[in-house]
Amino acid sequence: MHVMMRQIMALFDEYQSKENGKHVMRALKENARQGFWNGALPPIGYRIVAAEQRGAKTKKKLEIDPLHADTVRLIYRLALEGNGMSGPMGVKAIVSHLNARRIFTRDGGRWGIGQLHRILTRRTYIGEHEFNKRSKTKELKPISEIVTVPVPPLIDLETFDAVQAHLKARNPKVTPPRVVSGPTLLTGICFCEKCGGAMTIRTGKGGRYRYYTCSIKARQGETGCSGRSIPMEKLDTIVASHIEDRLLQPDRLEEVLASVLDRRHERAERRQDHIAELNRRAAETELRLKRLYDAIESGVADISDPALKDRIAGLKALRDQAQVDAERAQAMLESSGNRAVTPATVRRFADVARQRIRLDGGGYRRDHLRAFAQRVEVGEAEVRIMGSKGELLRTLTAVSGGKSAGIDVPSLGLKWR
Repeated sequence: MHVMMRQIMALFDEYQSKENGKHVMRALKENARQGFWNGALPPIGYRIVAAEQRGAKTKKKLEIDPLHADTVRLIYRLALEGNGMSGPMGVKAIVSHLNARRIFTRDGGRWGIGQLHRILTRRTYIGEHEFNKRSKTKELKPISEIVTVPVPPLIDLETFDAVQAHLKARNPKVTPPRVVSGPTLLTGICFCEKCGGAMTIRTGKGGRYRYYTCSIKARQGETGCSGRSIPMEKLDTIVASHIEDRLLQPDRLEEVLASVLDRRHERAERRQDHIAELNRRAAETELRLKRLYDAIESGVADISDPALKDRIAGLKALRDQAQVDAERAQAMLESSGNRAVTPATVRRFADVARQRIRLDGGGYRRDHLRAFAQRVEVGEAEVRIMGSKGELLRTLTAVSGGKSAGIDVPSLGLKWR
């Protein structure tokens, strides 16, 4: 009897606990819908501030943390553009770069792969913080259960999407190693226009002839897709010749890159404004420190007061961080300025790229061609070649600076055709 009563009471307790949890979650979701922060440690680059007072409760929101915002922007810049001496960097390379330069985490520790990957994939940084996204077991919840909380964006949507495309393309579960390192020129970027399936290599006459063939048609026949086959050498020549003769012409390059260069100029202006703000913050903090020192000298403040010591240490840390961030941002601005794209640069790039795309003994350089074309669609009457404008610009600045134009994997973004 006693065992039965204990079991009944346990069932009631469990039911009450679930009911309480349901009501608490409903209140938290409503708080998030109104744009308020529900607690927990904010993502690096943000800090919690009081937004408004409702009775005895203080509602809080996120704002950009000036001490660590530039670190987040640097991480995205390294993932998309590299450090000026390389192309786009992977997660491991960025971790090594930050740790080697003693750019630490918010807690003063060293960076790790998981932590940095979360920063590169978190939509909070484009102004869309997702609350109630995962359960206690870390499983994704249905979209209807997720609440998007608007926060100040740290990264623009174009940069975020480009980084996601890089991460997806680098994922070995998505891109097999043979696609990245195999000998075939267009493997992994060539697709059938009719069904969207990959065009894979098929051979004939004992291997003497090689063709790009729609993989869906090869596996399922005409019922799967009526797409065509095309000799490998013919398609390679069509794609490479079009890039040589049409894209790698100064006038065409200027036309394709016009919008990207405009946005790059806007970003440079925003970066200059940010540097001015950091310098202003450092100067203001220095002035506040001077006032404290004057108060100590005049005897108004007691230097042995622990609260005063903490205040001075905090202001020094704020000033030093602002100065470091300003110097880092200025160095990056100057680096991008040194790699400015001018008409002369475009002409030089076009000449160098046309020379480098061909091998000495005939054929084409796989890595160079993929720097210009990330997708080739084969139809009955035409072949469509597409590429990323951002990737084209990064290749242009790399070649003009004497760096390799090679790109490890295909990427997506704004397309030229």
